[in-house]
Amino acid sequence: MPFTELEHTADILVRVNASSLEQLFAEAARAMFSFMHEQRKKGSFSRTLALEAADRETLLHDFLSELLYVAEVDNLVFSDVDVSISGSALAATAYGEPFDPDVHAEGTEIKGVSYYGLQIRKDEQDHHYRVEILFDV
Repeated sequence: MPFTELEHTADILVRVNASSLEQLFAEAARAMFSFMHEQRKKGSFSRTLALEAADRETLLHDFLSELLYVAEVDNLVFSDVDVSISGSALAATAYGEPFDPDVHAEGTEIKGVSYYGLQIRKDEQDHHYRVEILFDV
């Protein structure tokens, strides 16, 4: 399973696993989307993002925060994302559909992404990437 929800007293804490850095970022976004809206589909809308950051953790934080912002401002429900990372730069395309209260009312509002404990690690044995992300609700 690409992500697992962990116990947390007030917010949502998830552990994401992936075989590549790009997949880790994409799975982190999918995890966030899954908590926000129970029902979602790829739909016909897409948004492209381009970001740069000093390190991978800041890049992940900024990427997820930008997806939250775009979803809120453009009134979209994202379901999937393609990610490409080159050095300190990220290019992504997020896919979704317009928000419909009759379809997308179920879920948890995520207000932000926390830096707390955000550290991307690569396991030396299986070469998979892992990160724990705290979503503020």
